[in-house]
Amino acid sequence: MGLVAGGIALYADSHAVEENDKLQVVVTNSILKDMTEEIAGDVIDLHSIVPVGKDPHEYEPLPEDIQKATDADLLFYNGLNLETGGNAWFTKLMNNAQKIVNEDYFAVSDGVDVLYLEDEEAGKEDPHAWLNLENGIIYAENIAKQLSEKDPEHAQLYQENLEKYTQKLHALDQEAKAKFAQIPENRKLIVTSEGCFKYFSKAYGVPSAYIWEINTEEEGTPDQIRLLVDRLKGLDVQSLFVESSVNPKPMQSVAKDTGIPIHAEIFTDSVAEAGNEGDSYYAMMKWNLEKIYEGLTE
Repeated sequence: MGLVAGGIALYADSHAVEENDKLQVVVTNSILKDMTEEIAGDVIDLHSIVPVGKDPHEYEPLPEDIQKATDADLLFYNGLNLETGGNAWFTKLMNNAQKIVNEDYFAVSDGVDVLYLEDEEAGKEDPHAWLNLENGIIYAENIAKQLSEKDPEHAQLYQENLEKYTQKLHALDQEAKAKFAQIPENRKLIVTSEGCFKYFSKAYGVPSAYIWEINTEEEGTPDQIRLLVDRLKGLDVQSLFVESSVNPKPMQSVAKDTGIPIHAEIFTDSVAEAGNEGDSYYAMMKWNLEKIYEGLTE
């Protein structure tokens, strides 16, 4: 198609037109980006707001993020007080972009069995539902459903990719449950920096202990470290774990005070950089399951 300017015909770049014809989708973090890519492939134009390795609880959107969100046909966020708690950066972003909930943007956690922090009340939801693979499957189903409704032309593709993807997640989930069921009860305790493994604990029958509760202003204080060290005394705990997105020093202090080694770094709020172990949702969960199993059984 030609546009005439000053008597000269200008022809639009056909590739650019194709790109612009794609569904414009924005997600809040790297985990949702990977899930959406698994389902949609390259038939959409996808932007993730929070960079790999960064904390999605508290974030300040960049000008590019604001523009992409404003132009988006569809947006996915985790929900459960992850991006809408704290400084509520996502709520502000949606309000400024004049987007409407459940019309323009959707919580992929819709339908999960919500767990809470130490206080069970509104605003105290534990957002880390994806650490249970069954919930990851719910996320994927929600993503595919909304993609199909916004882009019915590719609905069959989304459904086919969803089925392949969820079969893979289900197989990993079943394998993990069988393995963790074999661990003696006195060896079952995941010790992490942040109290974000509640969904994991419920799914795989392994209780958790931690230095601090989620999203606190003071993380790894001397009192918090002392309380965990005291709790671990007399327990048959072989390994500690530290999350990739937190400061490792508090857990290093626990290791020093208890003599229990840190077995591995595990993933919570983000996948790894491309090309590294854990660079997809499936890969990060497989890594977590394998490393936690090793740490509890060695």
